[in-house]
Amino acid sequence: MDALKKRITDDMKAAMKSGEKARLGVIRMILAAIKQVEVDERIELSDERIIVVLDKMLKQRRESIKQFRDANRNDLAEIEEAEVLVIQDFLPQPLSDADIDGMVADAIAEVGATSVKDMGGVMALLKPQMQGRADMANVSARIKACFIA
Repeated sequence: MDALKKRITDDMKAAMKSGEKARLGVIRMILAAIKQVEVDERIELSDERIIVVLDKMLKQRRESIKQFRDANRNDLAEIEEAEVLVIQDFLPQPLSDADIDGMVADAIAEVGATSVKDMGGVMALLKPQMQGRADMANVSARIKACFIA
């Protein structure tokens, strides 16, 4: 078992023992999502793939929060925000804005991108480095800003 999956399982046991029902529910949801991918693809997920699963879950929660806020359902948005905090506990340390800007500039130079048309190559280079550490929609907007400015 990879280190991240073991850490998630250990946290689940700790949440059970301490009676943290909300945290326990989110951790079980995480483990279910990981198990679903493992069963579907008949593989044992590496830490990198688990981070991809967690990142996808995070993106879903952020979209839900926006929709709940737009519909004036702050009670549901708060539940989703609590889930985001638990999911983020298992992701690597987020990148700072300065780090993101530096990585974007380096990737643009490495790919030799000159317009928005070259954005796919830049994103392809950055995604593995930033997965789980930055909101890729934000990164995409920063790349576009480099060409529009």
